[in-house]
Amino acid sequence: MKKTKVCDFLGIKYPIIQGAMGLIAGAELAAAVSEAGGLGVISPNAGEPDWSKVGDNIRKQIRKAKSLTSKPFGVNFPIHMIKDDRSLIDIAISEGVKIVTTGAGNPALHTPYFHQHGIKVLHLVATVRHAVGAEKAGVDIVIAEGYESGGINSPDELTTFVLIPQVVDVVKIPVVAAGGIGDGRGLAAALALGAQGVQMGTRFVATTECLAHPDYKKAIVEAGDTATVITGRGLMMFRGLLNDLTKELRKKELAGAPDEERSVKMFSKLSEAALLHGDVVKGQAACGEIAGLVHEVISAGEVVRRMVVDYDRIVKGL
Repeated sequence: MKKTKVCDFLGIKYPIIQGAMGLIAGAELAAAVSEAGGLGVISPNAGEPDWSKVGDNIRKQIRKAKSLTSKPFGVNFPIHMIKDDRSLIDIAISEGVKIVTTGAGNPALHTPYFHQHGIKVLHLVATVRHAVGAEKAGVDIVIAEGYESGGINSPDELTTFVLIPQVVDVVKIPVVAAGGIGDGRGLAAALALGAQGVQMGTRFVATTECLAHPDYKKAIVEAGDTATVITGRGLMMFRGLLNDLTKELRKKELAGAPDEERSVKMFSKLSEAALLHGDVVKGQAACGEIAGLVHEVISAGEVVRRMVVDYDRIVKGL
């Protein structure tokens, strides 16, 4: 397996990063990915739907991850959630976190502060313009994500295959590819496009260590190539499993319903229902298009191992 600039910079063996998946990206998953040679990432609200309790939760998750692995792991900070409040960041600093991922907001807001405390910053973007802006803001790595990815998505709808080489061409910092990647073939393709690594979310949901409800994992395993749908165009775009909720939202969108009828009420509650409680029929079940390649629930370590083996086989056969 080729070591890239991302491996050297982050101190990891393989250029494989686990996506921050909100409620279900907890310490056990992050530690397992890191132990396998990738970079695990913790979400502040992993397993904790009540945002008012996130401060205690993030400290607990960081300490648990440190008890499970001595290898590098990161913490995700969604900028649209924390805004200019640095209380959660300060907790991470006090706990010795050295790597963070950010997204959904202006990276210039917190990147200098992270760097003041010796923290490396990976920022998620979905367009070339935002990648250039992130580099100017001083981030160390950009994660360029195509709209094949699950969850909240970009209105620009650029696919990973066209986004990555364009971002690589205009920034000097390393680029990590995300969206529609779930095996060694995706890793090889991403590196061929100029990326220095990959980030995966959906593939890591269907692992034994993930906090996701078993019924949610089962739905991903059973999903086919057309099992996801984009909703919320013109509002907040979201890719999730095709179910009663998304079918109704899609029907309203195609009928030209006004925004107030197409918007998802109680979004966080519907996500909690799907991710933590297994309501994949009426809940907001984030899922990327890569689900069609996920056929079983396995350990996170096995996901990484298979990717590395497949990558080596593919590259050797080219």
